[in-house]
Amino acid sequence: MAEKDELKGIQKAAILLIALGPEKSSLIFKHLKEDEIEDLTLEIANTKSVSIQTKEKVINEFYEVCLAQQYIAEGGIGYAKELLEKALGADKAMDVIGKLTASLQVKPFEFVKKTDASQLLNFIQDEHPQTIALILSYLSAGQSAQILSALAPEKQADVARRIATMDRTSPDVIKEVERVLESKLSSLVNQDYTIIGGVDAVVEILNTVDRGTEKHIMGTLEVEEPELADEIRKKMFVFEDILLLDDRSIQRVLRDVDNNDLAIACKGSGEEVQNAIFRNMSKRLAEMIREDMEFMGPVRMKDVEEAQQKIVNIIRKLEDSAEIVISRGGGDEIVV
Repeated sequence: MAEKDELKGIQKAAILLIALGPEKSSLIFKHLKEDEIEDLTLEIANTKSVSIQTKEKVINEFYEVCLAQQYIAEGGIGYAKELLEKALGADKAMDVIGKLTASLQVKPFEFVKKTDASQLLNFIQDEHPQTIALILSYLSAGQSAQILSALAPEKQADVARRIATMDRTSPDVIKEVERVLESKLSSLVNQDYTIIGGVDAVVEILNTVDRGTEKHIMGTLEVEEPELADEIRKKMFVFEDILLLDDRSIQRVLRDVDNNDLAIACKGSGEEVQNAIFRNMSKRLAEMIREDMEFMGPVRMKDVEEAQQKIVNIIRKLEDSAEIVISRGGGDEIVV
C-alpha cells in the first residue's frame, strides 16, 4: 500500500481492524453486512504492511470522528463544533465535522433519543396521531414501545397503523415537526425524501410492547385493516423465534406439532434452532425426525415456510391461551 497517497475509506477501515486485533475486529464484523465483510476481508488480505505512523493516524482519525458523533448526538453540530475546537483546535474541528457530515447523515429527531420516554410522552400525547407516528418511526423500538403503551387506548392502534402504512415523508413536514419540538438539528435534515416507518417498523415496536397493548392494537387493526393486520402478524413471530421460548414452553408446543411438519420446518432452519427443538424431545423421536430430514431429500422453500408457519400459529395460539410465554419486553418477565 502506498502510504504517501490519500487512503480510501475501506483502506482506513482495514488498517483500523488490523490495529485493533482479531478479537475486537470480530465484534465489529458482527454488525456488518455480508458484502461489507467480504470487501474488508479482501482489503485486509491485500494489506501487506502498514507503518506505525499510518496506524496511529487512522486510529486518531477514528477517535476524532467517534468523538464528533457523540457530541452531535448530545447537542447538535454547534455543540460538537464548540467542544471539538477546544479539544483539537478550530481547523481540525472543522475538518473532522466536514468528514463526518459528508459520510454520515444525522437523522432527524436524534436529540429526542436522549429524552426520557415519559417526558417525551407528555410532550407529544396530545399531538395528531400522524405526528406521533412520524416521531416514533425515528426512535428506537424500545423507546417507541414505552410511548405507544402509554398512549390512550383509542390512539394506540391508530398510531400503529399510521407507522405501518407510512412510506415517504416530505423533509418540510419533518422540519416543521422538529421545529415544534424545538429541535437543534432541523437544519441538518437531508433534502431527499426520507423512507421511514413501514410494516417492519411497527412489527419491531409491537414485539417490544407488553402483550396487553399488542393484543389491543392487533384486535383493532383486524377489524379496521384486516389485510394489514395479517401482514403484521405474519412477521411478528417467525419460526427462528422459537429460541425465545424456555424449554418447558418448547416441550408444550411440540405436543401439538405434527412430526412431518416439524421435520420439514427443521429442514430449513439453522443448527441452533434444531438443537433447541431436539433437546426437548426424546432421543428416539429426535433420531427419527433427523432420519426423516435426511431421507426426504431437497424440499421446496414454499413447503418449508408453510410448515414453519403452522408451528408459529400453534405457538401464537398457546400464548393467547397463556399456556406458554414468549420472552419479550414490556412486563413479560416471569415471577416464580
